Amino acid sequence: MWIDLQQLDPSAAYKLLTSTITPRPIAWVSSLSADGVLNLAPFSFFQMITDQPPTLMISTQHKADGSRKDTSLNIEATHDFVVNLVPHALANEMNISAAAVPADESEFELAGLEQAASSQIKVPRVALAPVALECRLAKLEPYPQDNPSCEVIFAEVLAIYINPSLLDANGMPDPYKMDLISRIGGSGYSRVAAELFQIARPASAMRR
Repeated sequence: MWIDLQQLDPSAAYKLLTSTITPRPIAWVSSLSADGVLNLAPFSFFQMITDQPPTLMISTQHKADGSRKDTSLNIEATHDFVVNLVPHALANEMNISAAAVPADESEFELAGLEQAASSQIKVPRVALAPVALECRLAKLEPYPQDNPSCEVIFAEVLAIYINPSLLDANGMPDPYKMDLISRIGGSGYSRVAAELFQIARPASAMRR
């Protein structure tokens, strides 16, 4: 069947899209406000978009009242942030950090999470996250322009922290050891390492 999204209210369209475009990786974003308050929040509208330069994209949806989220305001003000990837072991803490709290409160404290210093920026990472991407803002674009419902954030990845215990014999991250989770529709999540399979790409499709 065909469903005309223009005939649905935004809430119904959101539920349908997030239940079909799955699984979605989770960007657990740590950022600093202009006043130095540390923020941490998860976003599943997230993806890598190019490797030249290494760049990722996050969409920060507006709050129910139409106001912008702290993460978007912080990134616009200070430009630097960290995308922490979420292992199954920290799923509960990630969920706690999604709570709506005042801008002057830190979700690190709310979720009982330790910080660890980044290598090139002031914003700390989640200490127990298996992978953390240090990012610098390249572009922040309200969308759609006439009546924004989100900000689309493009950022260059400056450095990657990887827990060395998670590397395989070839020095690459082992997905089973990382045990990352991803978002499904509603309150559903999946574990990347639950079942993996390999398919070799055609030689003509390889860039390198």
